[in-house]
Amino acid sequence: MATVSYERPEALLDVPFHYCPGCTHGITHRLIAECLDELQMTGQTIAVASVGCSVMAYDYFACDVVQAPHGRAPAVATGIRRARPDRFVFTYQGDGDLAAIGTAEIIHAATRGENITVFFINNAIYGMTGGQMAPTTLEGQVTQTTPWGRNPAEAGNPIKVCELLATLDGPAFIARVAVDHANQIHQVKATIKKALQCQLEERGFALVELLSTCPTNWKMSATEAMRWVHEQMRQQYPVGVFVDRLREDQNSGRGGSAGGRHLSGPSAPEAVGLTALPAGYTHKE
Repeated sequence: MATVSYERPEALLDVPFHYCPGCTHGITHRLIAECLDELQMTGQTIAVASVGCSVMAYDYFACDVVQAPHGRAPAVATGIRRARPDRFVFTYQGDGDLAAIGTAEIIHAATRGENITVFFINNAIYGMTGGQMAPTTLEGQVTQTTPWGRNPAEAGNPIKVCELLATLDGPAFIARVAVDHANQIHQVKATIKKALQCQLEERGFALVELLSTCPTNWKMSATEAMRWVHEQMRQQYPVGVFVDRLREDQNSGRGGSAGGRHLSGPSAPEAVGLTALPAGYTHKE
């Protein structure tokens, strides 16, 4: 008799994704949904959708979802979390939404230590609008608005969001992971789960940056896009944990909630130590 070992998380609706082939938004959606299931938080969750390729996230997550104006997801999430402290709130934002028009919102939500969780999708380009340069576009990267490659003398340098927010006193957890190979998935999921757990424990602001693909606008195959994340994006944006107040408190003997109403849920996963595992890519010419 066959046994089911892999099935759709309850936190994901049974509908097909609209994302392009090779896009890693779908992988990230699934990992977030699996963590919500395991933490038993779906029924208490309110997500905040951004503007960009992920604008239709409300079609996929089996929880309440609020649509925010472009770049304003952290501000909307702040209002929801303060008005409904019994609810679990996360935002899902791309690099154009969070790191360009939404720069002020993300910085101030982080420095206030708002008790929200942010998932930041960095694919180094504006995807939905046709492939223009984003704040995270790499030096020399060709886009619709940098046809000869990004020149820092003209367009500035790429913004490193994790490193920027890590200089603030407010965040409880800041980490960067890469969705570029199957051997990374368990690390990525554990990091997502820990960011969610920060909110459950009322520890404050948590953000996970996910290095992701955009094969359509990069004009690559899915395999080439995965390789490009591994070989190029990781050099500019090294994976790792930048802030981890939970681990600091564990090491110092402190623990528990930082105050406020405590949401119910299973105990926290262990702190995640991120490493760049070797990726074995195969490509048929």
